[in-house]
Amino acid sequence: MRKTQKLTVTAMLIALGTLTSNLLYIPLGVTKLFPMQSLINVLSAVILGPYYALAEAFGISLIRNMMGTGSVFAFPGSMIGAVLAAILYSKTNKLYLAFFGEVVGTGILGAMASFPIATLLLGNQATLFGFIPMFIFSSLAGAAIGLILLAILMKNKGVIRVLSANQSKN
Repeated sequence: MRKTQKLTVTAMLIALGTLTSNLLYIPLGVTKLFPMQSLINVLSAVILGPYYALAEAFGISLIRNMMGTGSVFAFPGSMIGAVLAAILYSKTNKLYLAFFGEVVGTGILGAMASFPIATLLLGNQATLFGFIPMFIFSSLAGAAIGLILLAILMKNKGVIRVLSANQSKN
């Protein structure tokens, strides 16, 4: 894919994430769980690569926060998950590793990165192990749907050609 095409797909994924953030989120304490973010992260990790996946995750998190449908915890969780999923997929071309990277990146590393922010904003009430189960639950659901969707798309020869051309340029 050319850069213009990648930017266009990134913008479309950001628009999709922004649109669905009003419809499909789970309010849980101070966080708003958004499984669609993990689905979109897995898609962008496989289709676009690490830099565009990072831009997509940042764009959705920023717009969601500006609209009031997200929380500040969306930034570290979604961005770490998207990048880890993209790196693991680009190194191995294994879909399940993109899934694994999203779940570990968002569910564990993103939750750990959110802890200092929570401590600063909420004081001693924030606990690290309170974030991890919430983030893992959200990322598992979204990443699983993304994995299934990509597995179905990979059966199409045209999609395989686009992805293999993309992998040679990353």
